[in-house]
Amino acid sequence: MSKIIIINGSGGCGKDQFIEFFKHKKIIVYNISTIDKVKKIAKLMGWNGEKDETSRKFLSDLKSLWINFNSYIFDDIINFCDSKINSKQTFIFIHCREPEEIKKFKKYFKNKCITLLIKRPEFILYSNSSDRNVDKYEYDKILFNNKSLKHLKKLANNFRIQLIGGNICG
Repeated sequence: MSKIIIINGSGGCGKDQFIEFFKHKKIIVYNISTIDKVKKIAKLMGWNGEKDETSRKFLSDLKSLWINFNSYIFDDIINFCDSKINSKQTFIFIHCREPEEIKKFKKYFKNKCITLLIKRPEFILYSNSSDRNVDKYEYDKILFNNKSLKHLKKLANNFRIQLIGGNICG
C-alpha cells in the first residue's frame, strides 16, 4: 500500500523531524515540498537560504505569484509522485501550505492521499499568508507536537503503524 501524505504546519512545528521519525527500513519514504522550486528561483533573485520572517514572506509571495501564473509547481509534484508511487510500501510526504493547493492534490490523488497537520502552539508564525492560512483546511489527521522529541517520535511511529499495520513496521 502506497500513500501520499500532504503535511502542513507553521514553520518550526517539527514536520521534517516527524518525517525522519516516520521512516522505517521496510518502507520507502520521500519528503518533498511545493516550495522547493520556488527556493531555487529565490536564490537566483538573491535569497541566501535564511528562514527568517522576511524570507518566509518573500518565498510565500513568490510562490503565490507563480501559482497564479501557471500550474508548474502542482504539475511538477504530480509528475514526481506518479513516477514514484507503486504497489510497494511507498510514502510520499508533500509539504504544502495553501488550502486551495491542498484541495487540488486531494482531488487528484483521491483515496491514495491523506492530509496531516502538525501543530505546535508555541511556533505559530503569521508573517505571511501561507503560515496564516495553515488552519483554514479540514485535515484528515491533526497531531500536536507539544512535548519532547521522544513524544514526536512516538506520534510518528503510531501514525506509520495506523497506515501500514503493526505486523510490517511495528
